[in-house]
Amino acid sequence: MSELIQADQFKSILQLKIPLLDVRAPVEFNKGAFPCASNLPLLNDMQRQAVGTCYRQRGRQAAIDLGTRLLGIEGKALCVKNWKLAIQQHPDTALYCFRGGLRSKTAQEWLREEGISVRRVAGGYKALRRFLIQQVELLASADNLIIIAGKTGSGKTHLLCTLPNSLDLEGIACHRGSAFGRRVIDQPGQIDFENRLAIQLLDLHWQQQQRVVVEDESRAIGSLSIPLPLYRRMHESPLALLDVPLQERVNTIHHDYIQSNYTDFHRLHSNQANQLFADSLLEALGRIRRRLGEERFMHIKGIMQSALEQQQRAGDTDAHRYWIEELLTSYYDPMYEYQLESKLQRVVYKGTAEELTSWIQPKVLLQHT
Repeated sequence: MSELIQADQFKSILQLKIPLLDVRAPVEFNKGAFPCASNLPLLNDMQRQAVGTCYRQRGRQAAIDLGTRLLGIEGKALCVKNWKLAIQQHPDTALYCFRGGLRSKTAQEWLREEGISVRRVAGGYKALRRFLIQQVELLASADNLIIIAGKTGSGKTHLLCTLPNSLDLEGIACHRGSAFGRRVIDQPGQIDFENRLAIQLLDLHWQQQQRVVVEDESRAIGSLSIPLPLYRRMHESPLALLDVPLQERVNTIHHDYIQSNYTDFHRLHSNQANQLFADSLLEALGRIRRRLGEERFMHIKGIMQSALEQQQRAGDTDAHRYWIEELLTSYYDPMYEYQLESKLQRVVYKGTAEELTSWIQPKVLLQHT
């Protein structure tokens, strides 16, 4: 077996979720990594900085010598011990550094001295990252997206997740995509979001002959941005409109944004759940204060505060339905109708969830024309 994983193997190792051992410094790992990667660095942040400076000023061998001195015998032994434990747990592990060069080669050699053979990613993190960017660009270059659109609360994400060849951008971003979309768990960083998006695209076993279904989104999903080539293609692609009655949309939002979020707050912050949940709703409303106008903002805020007081007093969340319906009919629905005017030429179908499912499925499973 070759000790180098070449570019033509990147797709398979990512699809198979091969464990990856990232020997970069923590500061590099925290900027961006891959879902199956764990960070067991050769050098810490300060050591990496010193070695990098030495490399630029005095060359490769001087940098190697400095790194060896900074680590020392005990540091080397600790690194090897941690790597061995990781490989014992997952014998198919592959390792990488930033460019697949000095640090990952050193780790590979030290492990070989211990009788352990481990594969190394050719080109390292940079090559894997470039490969994933290319996967998103490939999807963006093909004319085969179907976009599910619909009014707020239509259950677009729920429908999306029942369809084959679908890509849940909000799920990957850990955000529900509106002012109220922030979740209890923090969003990933931008690079991690893009890496996860590309890997999920690989998991579709997508081919250029097949349609891929995504939800209609603005470019920003919370603090994250959809990669520009993909967003541009989404903005040009055909729309399938999900048609759902108002009360059903109120129920969906009540479940997703009230009951589900409140449960998450209790699970993670049991002692402060009520206050944190209330703060999150009021902050979300505050984010659209200017667009609502002061009078409408104060009106909806009053309804929301009454609902929160009833919830605190009786444990009943039903009163939240009143401000949800008011916000839909007076703000989100008119905004949706206005935005739809510029998209009407792209609408190719409109129907219920069942009708959209029947219409979409043959298109994502068969070659399209």
